[in-house]
Amino acid sequence: MKLTLYPFELKFRHTFTISRKSKDVQPLLVAELQQDGLSGLGETADNSYYNMTVPRLMEAINAHRPFIENYTLDKPETFWQDMYPLLEDNMFALCALDLAAWDLYAKRQHKKLYEVWGLNISHNPLTDYTIGIDTIENMVKKLKEFPWPIYKIKLGTREDIEIITELRKHTSAVFRVDANCAWGVEETLQNAAAMKPLGVEFIEQPMPAADRAGMKNVFEQSALPIIADESCIVEQDVARCYGYFHGINIKLTKCGGITPALRMIKEARQCGMKVMTGSMNESTVGTSAVAHLLPLLDYVDMDGPLLLAEDTADGIRIDNGRIIYADRPGVGAVLRQATSI
Repeated sequence: MKLTLYPFELKFRHTFTISRKSKDVQPLLVAELQQDGLSGLGETADNSYYNMTVPRLMEAINAHRPFIENYTLDKPETFWQDMYPLLEDNMFALCALDLAAWDLYAKRQHKKLYEVWGLNISHNPLTDYTIGIDTIENMVKKLKEFPWPIYKIKLGTREDIEIITELRKHTSAVFRVDANCAWGVEETLQNAAAMKPLGVEFIEQPMPAADRAGMKNVFEQSALPIIADESCIVEQDVARCYGYFHGINIKLTKCGGITPALRMIKEARQCGMKVMTGSMNESTVGTSAVAHLLPLLDYVDMDGPLLLAEDTADGIRIDNGRIIYADRPGVGAVLRQATSI
């Protein structure tokens, strides 16, 4: 296979703020694998919380360039298994390669990826749209600027109840709340009780991942379902979330791609947990890959291309929460003009 890497730094439409940071640009890395005249694309994201930068991601992948370029792709699962010992300390890098392998694999069969898996897309969940932390006035403006059936509201302020109360005055849409580890036990329980009548569907990762005793209390007492995010990074975490969360948010970038995500979905279902796939603000390359998992999910947060003012590719489109697949094989993403390194 031939390996090509494309680094990007894309601007957000608005400053993107969560409980622990703000940012105006999103660095991303797209990997392209070529074999037998076909090309597959995969993507991964820069993320300071996990100490992942595009230079570090490129260094990790380039360290194994000879192995990759001498590899003949047969099945993506086998490729992932062979790459895992080389990149087990960098799931973000492994994700880009795994997504590219699945895209290439589906193209070899002249099928969309969901068709390769035999999935029915007729009842796909709708994606939410994220409203980042801001002044209440500005959060209302962002909501009005982007009418949508489901919103994910980032919280972790002293005005969290006031934010949800005010936003509710301007829409009947479903709300999902993401506190990104900003709350404690009592705050979570009080907020859940107050937010349930305001049309909040669930709360995502209200408390730090290290506070397992606190999460157990919240799981048993919360008025709203609790979905794991920072507590569910790789597939070994699914078992650790059972009995502590009502569901898990799987992010392809964090877990190492589609291959482990499929196993995580299966395990979570066996445990009776809800399953969501989330975004790390990926562009249309990574988001197009997520789209093919939709028939397997209860919830999805794949609004990265909507939050960004720029994009890396053409692929899936999003219409009022509904995903429209590109009429192309693979994941459907076609890279726009880019500079490789």
